[in-house]
Amino acid sequence: MNSTDNQEYQLQLIKQLKNALQALSVHNEDTRSKFIEIKHDATLVPDDDSDFKAFAEKYIDFTYHNPTTFHVVEYASNVLKDNGFTYLSEKESWDKKIDEGKYFTTRNGTSLAAFVVGKNWEETKGVGAIGSHIDALAAKLKPASIKDDVEGYELLGVAPYGGTLNHLWFDRDLGIGGRVLFKDEETGTVDSKLINSSPFPIAKIPSLAPHFGQPAEGPFDKEEQAVPVIGFTSDDNGDKAVISEDESKCPLIGKHSIQLLRYVSKLANIKVSQILQLDLDLFDVQKGSLGGLNEDFLFAPRLDDRLCSFAALWALISFSKSISTNDSNTFSILGLFDNEEVGSLTRQGAKGGLLESTVGRAASAKCHNRYNDLHTIFANSIILSADVNHLFNPNFKEVYMKNHSPKPNVGVTISLDPNAHMATDSVGLAFIEELARKNDDKVQYFQIKNNSRSGGTIGPSISSQTGARTIDLGIAQLAMHSIRATTGFKDVGLGMKFFKGFYENWRNVYDNYGDL
Repeated sequence: MNSTDNQEYQLQLIKQLKNALQALSVHNEDTRSKFIEIKHDATLVPDDDSDFKAFAEKYIDFTYHNPTTFHVVEYASNVLKDNGFTYLSEKESWDKKIDEGKYFTTRNGTSLAAFVVGKNWEETKGVGAIGSHIDALAAKLKPASIKDDVEGYELLGVAPYGGTLNHLWFDRDLGIGGRVLFKDEETGTVDSKLINSSPFPIAKIPSLAPHFGQPAEGPFDKEEQAVPVIGFTSDDNGDKAVISEDESKCPLIGKHSIQLLRYVSKLANIKVSQILQLDLDLFDVQKGSLGGLNEDFLFAPRLDDRLCSFAALWALISFSKSISTNDSNTFSILGLFDNEEVGSLTRQGAKGGLLESTVGRAASAKCHNRYNDLHTIFANSIILSADVNHLFNPNFKEVYMKNHSPKPNVGVTISLDPNAHMATDSVGLAFIEELARKNDDKVQYFQIKNNSRSGGTIGPSISSQTGARTIDLGIAQLAMHSIRATTGFKDVGLGMKFFKGFYENWRNVYDNYGDL
């Protein structure tokens, strides 16, 4: 065999090896997907370590494929429909559409309420509710995102949402996704599509090397020094920016670069001229994973607060399959809200009244438009404000109080604050502990030290709006408000188990508390 034949033979071997590895990779991915699907029929609750790991993998897939709030609501809507829930439009009358059964509605494409109501439910039975937020930290595309090129570098104008664009966002692979409004060329009507560039990143916020001294140390100006770089244009390829006659019909020409508009149109499979408006985020495209020597942890972006939202969604679905609504006397509801990270005071936020209006409209329709007393309903209700809270960080043990230091893979954590940043009171605390004992769940405590400041949740807002007893609790995580965070590998499944137990037993437990 001469040298030329030997090279060809080696190339053939390499090609065969690549094909074999690719086939093995596809096989492993298929096997993994089937494993997750088999292990997580909606009627099941995680039980052993393999169950918990499969459910954690299911969460990792969910948050990877659904990077924006729009995608999360679309995902939730689809899995609810697949599991027998009927969609109700907020814009239509619900009269004669509701009896006992399973239903859901959405608002703005970024918030959702789903509920299961039994045939024998009445006002004095109240509602068992879980409220959580599905918005996550992101960089939002500005209404006019064009920025001046800097020596050939093309930059993108974005705004921080919920405190982003700090050093934690530097040097990450940032994708783009969200909602595109466009005009249908045939009907002239306005429609929307969701786009997601994953796994492809379109931007990077480059850090400055430490060799430059103080300028590399920060703090950094979020308008001038935390700007995503999306391309480089040299003088000899500037002709790519020429705008065609059809493209010039787009109302966003001059507000966003033509390169960006072309990229968005390609993802949405529409023409640039059809685009009317953009609601897009930059986000970390790196997929989450299990980690640690024994896979004790789950590492992922956007844990806050899609952890509790995901667990509560599947808890409601699992609960709905375990009961007969024809025999039930309970009303169980889940609210997934937008804009918690910026105060919730929007129509799609927790202060927008979606939970209250859904309960009121459903009660009225079920009772054939008989007047329903919402005060009576909510006075007999329990609401869980489910939001992530803080795992114990071993590198900063001095900031935690003894007996208020949640650990991974134990159970949900009750959030406490005497200054009413959290809604939990002593009766709510006793109720949760009794419920946990009944469901064989463990709970932990978290309260901030006196020399630190507490964050906030939707709990106090929901409680004051409805008058219902509200308890703040959630799944604990490390690195809150970072671009990537950590929780225990069991914690998504433990949250799902706890939330399902709440839907099953809250009424029986709360009946023991009389008029407290």
